[in-house]
Parts: sequence; structure tokens; C-alpha cells
Amino acid sequence: MIQKQVTPYGSWESPITSEIIVKDGINFTGLTVDEDNIYWIETRPAEGGRHVIVCRSNDGVIADVTPMPFNVRSTVHEYGGGAMAVSRGIVFFSNFSDQRLYRQESGGIPRPLTPPNAFRYADASIDWDRDLLFCVREDHTKTGEAVNSIVKLDLVAGGPGDIVIEGNDFYSSPRLSPNGKYLAWVTWNHPHMPWHGTELWLAEVNQDGSLTNKFIVAGGREESVLHPQWSHGNELYFASDRTGWWNLYRFRSGDVEPLHSMEAEFAGGGWALGECKYSFSADGSVICAFNQNGLWKFAWIDSESLEFCFYDLPFTDIGRSGLHVLSGLQGVCTVGSPTSVAAVVLFDLITGSHSVLRQSKEIDIEEGYLSVPEAIEFPTGNGLTAHAFFYPPLNRYFEGYASEQPPLLVISHGGPTGATSATLKLETQYWTTRGIAVVDVNYGGSTGYGVAYRQRLTGNWGIVDVDDCVNAAKYLIKRGDVDGDRLMIRGGSAGGYTTLAALTFTNVFKAGASYYGISDLEMLARDTHKYESRYLDSLIGAYPERRDLYIDRSPIHHVDNLSCPLILFQGLEDKVVPPNQAERMLEVLRQKGLPVAYVPFEGEQHGFRKSENIKRSMEIELYFYSRVFGFNLADAVEEVVIENLF
Repeated sequence: MIQKQVTPYGSWESPITSEIIVKDGINFTGLTVDEDNIYWIETRPAEGGRHVIVCRSNDGVIADVTPMPFNVRSTVHEYGGGAMAVSRGIVFFSNFSDQRLYRQESGGIPRPLTPPNAFRYADASIDWDRDLLFCVREDHTKTGEAVNSIVKLDLVAGGPGDIVIEGNDFYSSPRLSPNGKYLAWVTWNHPHMPWHGTELWLAEVNQDGSLTNKFIVAGGREESVLHPQWSHGNELYFASDRTGWWNLYRFRSGDVEPLHSMEAEFAGGGWALGECKYSFSADGSVICAFNQNGLWKFAWIDSESLEFCFYDLPFTDIGRSGLHVLSGLQGVCTVGSPTSVAAVVLFDLITGSHSVLRQSKEIDIEEGYLSVPEAIEFPTGNGLTAHAFFYPPLNRYFEGYASEQPPLLVISHGGPTGATSATLKLETQYWTTRGIAVVDVNYGGSTGYGVAYRQRLTGNWGIVDVDDCVNAAKYLIKRGDVDGDRLMIRGGSAGGYTTLAALTFTNVFKAGASYYGISDLEMLARDTHKYESRYLDSLIGAYPERRDLYIDRSPIHHVDNLSCPLILFQGLEDKVVPPNQAERMLEVLRQKGLPVAYVPFEGEQHGFRKSENIKRSMEIELYFYSRVFGFNLADAVEEVVIENLF
């Protein structure tokens, strides 16, 4: 039995270093199949955040497809997604630097299909019968708000594309039926986001690619319809939240019918294009994933009897790129679990047996270091409960003093209509192995818990999310798990706003870290991109009509209430949350004399993708907390100047 060394929390030696976290690590942002060849997109921090298409051929060989310097990433809706489409061994993709569409023959060099201008393309569907590609196009060639539409493109000659559907603010998921007769798509308008209310449309496709006989299949202002897909038998399936949960439906013989009704989510929030959590086997069965209480599970549904059966797979999360089925009896998806990092996994549709094709990171960490999260449900405001994942500190060689409890780091996820997951993240274990507890909060407004939970944030951003983060900490203090005098909160983007609001409008936390967080809601309402330009209508209220609410809930206007140290991280090319948000907060904190540090990164946008910057930000944040709370670090990390820290 190992005799543990008693050492102050925060000072434990850990094998999980920032170098290990960024070294050879990748993320998966896209997945598709072409017959029995599997394609995915890897984000590689070691290559400056470049996105690379990779293929695992049917003989098991894995190789890069897109050569340097191509970076396969669309910025339609700014959040992108749907950056590649593959058929007959030919790859079509959006290139980040110029947002042009490229065509790449097997083993060939990519050639541009679209002209060099201010168009962006994503979420394509390939039509070989007409030699066309249908996709979402975003037009930035004119002043004012970008114009979104669905266009058809010649697969060989290319061009800017001819509009086949226009007039609404947003479009996604143009999906061509297997017989080529019909095109389905999803559309919505300001001020809605895709999880508020969308419409699923269907039209006949003429020989020239134009559309006729258009009609609405489902959806409206109060119904979110997402992820349309065609079965092998040319029946249209989709997810709808009409019952309060995103369940699966199909359009058959002119009627919409449910597949399986349950209190679970068979869809994600629709932030990125190209998402889908279900597919079809050769016999027509639906292979799907669904979310219950923040954890994903897997099942199949018989298309005729509608019999519903679970797969016994050891995963709790599925990636945005969804689930696909090969021509045989195998499925493929990106998954993760509390004890396994994100990976591309191949699984048997009959037995559920699985094999890993590619891991996001190769890890070799001794037993006794990985903290497995506890899914907690805790009391919060208005007599409700909220959800989170709690990670107690764990280190096989160290333990804290019996007389003290560990510090707690509260994580508020981005979105805010997003969600965190229980997938193993070394970034979380970075803290727990050093003796710092972590609670990752799925506050009210998060996806994965039904419409009512998602709607808790309506009109209440900066209130419900803050209350839930505060109450998660109080719950753990009451249980005796953490030290109530050493509470920290961190978050990125919308989570950064929740962090700043929690530090400003409550006195619970003693330090915080904001990653490209929002400090001025009014500035965000005026300056942000089209996709989110009316998002705040639902989260706060119409602007400028309810300008008073924007002022009331903006930390920048209430810094007199802020009385604890803060560190700010910011990408200098961020178009979602511009750098002036962090810079204004910095100046006010300087004038107030509060301990503050500012860490800007050249070349980074909304979210850090370069390994050196990810590494640096983690080390600096740890150093910041060590100085604030006065614990020594077991290893050397990069330091930062903390102004006003005496």
C-alpha cells in the first residue's frame, strides 16, 4: 500500500503537466463516411490549430488527406461546422484562410471551386446525378449584415453558386434524398436561435437543380427542429422538441410520426453545422445517441415495429460530428467517457463490441491519478435543482491535511446554451491532481435536460447561471467537500461572462479567471456577429428597448462591487468577443487597485488553438491562484505580472 505524503492542497506533484496536455493532442470537429472509408477532421494545436482531414480506408490504413497549408474550417455562422463532404473518394472542403470551397481528388492536390471573394460555404450535400453540390452560403460582399442562403454549385466548373433558397436570416442542413428527388433544409429568423424555433422545409428538385413545390414539414416559432436525415428508403427523419424534449420523428405518407417518446434529448443545440446524433443501418433501423441528465447513451430503433433497445457501450459523450453507419454492420462516432479521452470509435451494430481508431491523445498515466466525476443535482433558486459534475482532488502519492478542505474551482461553460460533459479532460485533471477540487456546472439554460431546463435562462442570463454556480459551490461546502474560503471560478466566452458576473454581483468567490469573457453586454449587442446579434433578446431582453437590463447586468458598470483578484485571457483577433471587452475591464480594475493580470494572445480568435498559448494560459492561471491563496507550487510554471498584488 502506498504511503501518501501529507502536503497542502494545491502543492501536490502531478504527472499531468501543461506540456503533456498540449503535446500531440488533437480534437475532432468533423466525421463522415464514404462507403467503408471513414473521414474525420483533426484540430492540431501543434500545427498552430490547423484542421486536417484524415481518412481511415477500408483496409485499415490511416493517412492525412489535406496537405499543408490547407486548414479545413468553415466560419459560416462564425462557429462553422460542416466543413467537408466526401463521396466517391472525392473530398470537398472549406479552407479557413480564404473560405473558398475546394475539390480534392483521391491522391490529388486541392483546387478551388469558388472564386476569391467574401463568400463562405458549409454543410454540403452532393448530387452526382446533376453534378451539383447544395450547401449553405454566407455572403459578406456587401455592407451591413451578412446574407445567408442555400446555393447550388457545379461540381466541376465551380463558381460562386446560384441561390435556390433565400429570404430568411439563417439556413442549415440542406439534405438531398437518396433518389435525388427532394431537398430538405432547416431555416430560422432573428431573434431566434436554432434551439428556440426553426422550420423544416421540403421541396422537389428539378433537373437543373432549381426547387419547386416547397412546403413546411414541421417546426415554427415555438418548436425547434434539427438534424434532418434521409433513410435509405427516402423517408425524412428529424429531431423535434415539440414534447419538451428533442425526440426523433419521421415524415411518412404526408404525416409526421414519433419514433420513440422519452424524456431524453436525441439532438444537440445546433451551435455548429453538420451535427447529427443518428444514422441508418442497412435494414433501415435507426442507430442513435440520446442524452439523459447530461450523459449520452446509445440505442437502436426498429423502423417498422419501433422497438427500442439500448447498446451497452462504455461511453457518456458523443461528439458534434455525430454518428454514422458503414455499409456493413458497423457504426462509427467520436465518443468519450470519464475514464477515456475523446476518440473515433468503430462499434458492432449487433454486439456493441468496439475498437478505437484514433484517440485525441495517447495517455500513459498511473492508476490513482484520474478523478472520476460525480454527477450531482443540487438545490438552487426558486425551489429548483441544477446539475453539475464534481471532481474531488486525487493523487496516488499525496493527500491534504486532515484539518483542511481543498480549494474549489467552479467552471462555467460557454454557450451559454451549451453543456459540459463528463468526458475525461486532462485540463480538469491538471487541477485535481494538484489538490484542487473542480465542479463543472451545467447551469439552468444548458442543453441535455429538456426544454424547461433550457428555458430557465430566458430573460435571466447573469442571474440563473450565476445562482447555479454559486449554489453548486455552497452545496459542496455544506457536504464538507471543499473549503468555502478558497473558492475560484473560471469560464470562457459566455462562461467568462458568468465568471465576471459571479465575481461582481456576489461575494462568494475569492478569485476568478475570464477567458475572452463578456464584461459589457451592451457592447456585445452592438458589436457581435450576425449569428448572435439577436441572441441577447432571449437571454436578457430586446435592445435598445431594455437597455436598462444590459446596464444592470454588465460587470463593467458595477466594478465597485468587485473585490477579489481577477486574471483576463484574450485572443486579439476575436470577432465574437472583441479584445476591447477585456481591455476595458482591465483599465477599471487597475484604477480600482484590485489585483489583476491581463494575458493577450496574438493570432488567436474566439478560443485558443495554438499549443503554446494553451500551455501558457494553463500555467499562468495556476500561478495566479497560487499567489492569491499563498500555496507553493510543486513544479516551475510560467509566471505573470499581477498588478496591485501586495
